[in-house]
Amino acid sequence: MRRVLALSLLAAPLLLGATPTPTTTPVAAGTGAPGPVVLLVVDGMINPASADYIRGGIAAAAEQGAAAVVVQLDTPGGLLESTKVIVKDMLGAPVPVLVYVAPSGAGATSAGVFVTMAANIAAMAPGTNIGAAHPVSGQGENISGDMREKVENFAASLGRTIAQQRGRNVEWAEKAVRDSVSVTEREAVSLKVVDLIADNVDDLLAKVHGRTVEVQGRTLILNTARAPVQRYEMRLRQRLLDLIANPNIAYLLMMAGLLGLYVEFTSPGVVFPGVAGAICLLLAAAALQVLPINYTGLALIALGAAMLVAEAFLPSFGIIGVGGIVGFVLGSLLLFETPESTMRVDRGLIAAAALTIAAYTGVVGWLVLRTQRQRSSVGAEGMIGKRGEVRRVLVPGREVKVFVHGEYWDADAEEALDVGDPVEVAAVHGLRLHVRRHVDG
Repeated sequence: MRRVLALSLLAAPLLLGATPTPTTTPVAAGTGAPGPVVLLVVDGMINPASADYIRGGIAAAAEQGAAAVVVQLDTPGGLLESTKVIVKDMLGAPVPVLVYVAPSGAGATSAGVFVTMAANIAAMAPGTNIGAAHPVSGQGENISGDMREKVENFAASLGRTIAQQRGRNVEWAEKAVRDSVSVTEREAVSLKVVDLIADNVDDLLAKVHGRTVEVQGRTLILNTARAPVQRYEMRLRQRLLDLIANPNIAYLLMMAGLLGLYVEFTSPGVVFPGVAGAICLLLAAAALQVLPINYTGLALIALGAAMLVAEAFLPSFGIIGVGGIVGFVLGSLLLFETPESTMRVDRGLIAAAALTIAAYTGVVGWLVLRTQRQRSSVGAEGMIGKRGEVRRVLVPGREVKVFVHGEYWDADAEEALDVGDPVEVAAVHGLRLHVRRHVDG
């Protein structure tokens, strides 16, 4: 027992010295030659298309083992729902994500603030700005009532959460939402809103080389100096969606579609307006699938369009048409009026569309009314008043053969007529005319 105890005492220091201890040593994002850097360029509104574009770019970078993803950003803002999707993808990205507000003159406004702060490293080019994240409607108008407080509080909490997660200025993030503060690139660095200023993408990659970032709970060392830059382009579907996922563009497409179908219904056989209208309506439907819409507003627009079409066929003397215009305008105002949306269709577009459709409806109604008042030019009614000439006397003073409207007719005469006398059709009885002498003046 004494020998066993002695051996245990001698072996204890060796065992303790051999026990591995936990380490927090950062792991390099790449060894040897740096991996590629995937460049995404977002120049425009934050919408479902840009959200899908960023998600695809991050996934592509992860698949090829990229050293980092750089999102070059210049945006006036966009949809809050799409912003949440982008922030979620960036915070959970399997590769480091860098946001670079560029080029000079660019800005990260409104939703762009949240996207920039959600990056592992945020940078700005000289002559750029960031801020003014106060929620507004799609036309830059202030939101009123309880909806304003609800949206503002949510945006402020989102900004605080992102700032805390990335170690940025939490107080400034809330001020950007509640007070719409905006700062230049130098002020943003001093306030710890962004990390650095870079002249271009190559300068950015050189300056961040060797920095440590947290990616999915791991600490990585960026290996980006002289890394090859591969630009990730939007797919055709994303480009099309990026173009039409704008409330004003979607509204214009819908109005063009409705007007085209209205022209086709009121003037059958024209073809082109109907084809173009159907295409525009399909594009508008694609946009409305990703935009938050009020179905009551959409139903009012559809009802208004139906009433305008009915006005061309029913003798309502404008009553149905006026009702259609009213339903159309109300539906346009309510189209994007939803609890989760701050977008609005430009009031000028609504007024222009309403006036255009009202003017066309008025012209169609006037043409229909004028046509109804005109005397028929075909059939028995169309023959009355036509002028002709006596070509032969069948029964003197009673029956003659006349040439009227390019055809020979048997006719009863009101008086004695001779060959060559001008006549005028007074009545039609089956295939026989009743004529009288025509006197000029």
